[in-house]
Amino acid sequence: MIPPAWVMRRPHWPLVALIVLWTAQAPFYTTVGLSEGTRHSPLLAVPLASTIGALQLRHSLHAARGELPRGWPWTLTALALLANVPLLWFGQDWEALGMFVIASAMLLRSRAKWAVAGVQLLITELVGVLGAMSLPGSTTTLAVVIGVYSVVMPALYAGALIGGTRLVQLVNELYATRTELAASAVGEERVRLSRDLHDLLGQSLSAISLKGDLALRLLAKDPAAAGAEIESLTEVAREALRDTRAIARDEHAVSLSTELDGAAALLGAAGVHTRLDVAELPALPVPVQSALAWAIREGTTNLLRHSQAHSCAISLSRHQGTVRLEIINDGVRGTAEHGSGLCGVAERARAVSGTVSATVRDGRFRFRVEVPEEAT
Repeated sequence: MIPPAWVMRRPHWPLVALIVLWTAQAPFYTTVGLSEGTRHSPLLAVPLASTIGALQLRHSLHAARGELPRGWPWTLTALALLANVPLLWFGQDWEALGMFVIASAMLLRSRAKWAVAGVQLLITELVGVLGAMSLPGSTTTLAVVIGVYSVVMPALYAGALIGGTRLVQLVNELYATRTELAASAVGEERVRLSRDLHDLLGQSLSAISLKGDLALRLLAKDPAAAGAEIESLTEVAREALRDTRAIARDEHAVSLSTELDGAAALLGAAGVHTRLDVAELPALPVPVQSALAWAIREGTTNLLRHSQAHSCAISLSRHQGTVRLEIINDGVRGTAEHGSGLCGVAERARAVSGTVSATVRDGRFRFRVEVPEEAT
């Protein structure tokens, strides 16, 4: 279950609540005289503890963002002084705040953190042992037990605080990653939409333009043939509209056999002598068929828009587990053959571990696409 957005955007409140709760311990203990039976006025304990809590909160929140606060050596020094100097008046009732010094020290990135944490644990242990020995009827066993307790408990509390800070940092990183992935997905969808529209409308608009020119030429000589071309043009426009809507819903699918037949018909209508050489192929996976079909469509569009071809050969063959598509024409016109739509063909081929090449040799433009038969 995905947490609500307000939880993902406000992951700091459990850490803040934890620090506030632990900060309140020392003023409470000193006010009621929990350890030594001596009660102290909260007028001094509360401001001191609040300052310690604010410093720790500053350290933890910056650490949760993966950074150190400005002037951290001074704020750490101030935290250590406020956590230890009042021990002279408050005694054991104040030692709980030493865990903040340990936690802040362990958030540092230098080896000095171990020295600071070790010194703080030593101070806490000394205070605990001396306090135990001052109790009436104290024994060595009691002093040892309290000494161990004075080391273990602050270390555990500090570890919990460090873990909470790290957890908040991970949540922040997770939210940032999710945001980046969402932006990336939006970008990929835009690229897909623009690529599919380019590849689809390129051929459709070329066919509409071709049939429109043909109808104009036939209008005076053969009105019936011109009317047939206009009807065909209208059907192409309607099909392009349907395909455009399907692409917007990512439901458009192209057929390899349909694209082959359509390419032959369109090139024939343009006066390009077309030869199809299609080998018997096994049933190909849908991604492979789609990549090859789009390649045929774009190759045909590229020929009509960027060449002056009189003949074209389209071959589809199988060789050692690879399906090869080749479109060769004799109408090279400078470097214009390399239309931008070929980039979209290359992207689709790479998606199924295929390759695309476009070369010019001896006045012929050769467009080749090779994809593995078993690509998924």
